[in-house]
Amino acid sequence: MTLGKLLFGGSVCAATFLALSVSAEAKRARCFTSDDGYFPCSYRAIDGAGSFRISAPGYPTYVLEVDGPGFAYGYVNLGRRNVSLPGQFVRSRDDGACWNNPQTNTKLCAW
Repeated sequence: MTLGKLLFGGSVCAATFLALSVSAEAKRARCFTSDDGYFPCSYRAIDGAGSFRISAPGYPTYVLEVDGPGFAYGYVNLGRRNVSLPGQFVRSRDDGACWNNPQTNTKLCAW
C-alpha cells in the first residue's frame, strides 16, 4: 500500500468521525409539548432512525425513541428518574417536526 493511499484512507476516516460527532451535538430549537407549551430548547439526535432528546432549563427532558418509520415511544426525565410516557407516538402528517400520541391526545414538537 502506498503512502498516498494510507493518507487518503486516514483522511476519509477522520472526516467520517467528525461528521458523526457533529451530528450528535445539541442544536438550538423551539419546542412545544402539550404540557409545557412553546419554549426554547436544545435538540439532540440520538441515532440515525430519528430518535431525539429535547431539554431546557426549567423543563423536563423528553426523549422519543423511534421504534419504526413514523412510530415512537417516549419518556420524560423528572430529576433523577425516567418515566415512560403512555401509548405510542405517531409522526404528524401535517408537520414532520411533531409527534402525536392518539391514546393520550398529547403532542411533542421540535423545530
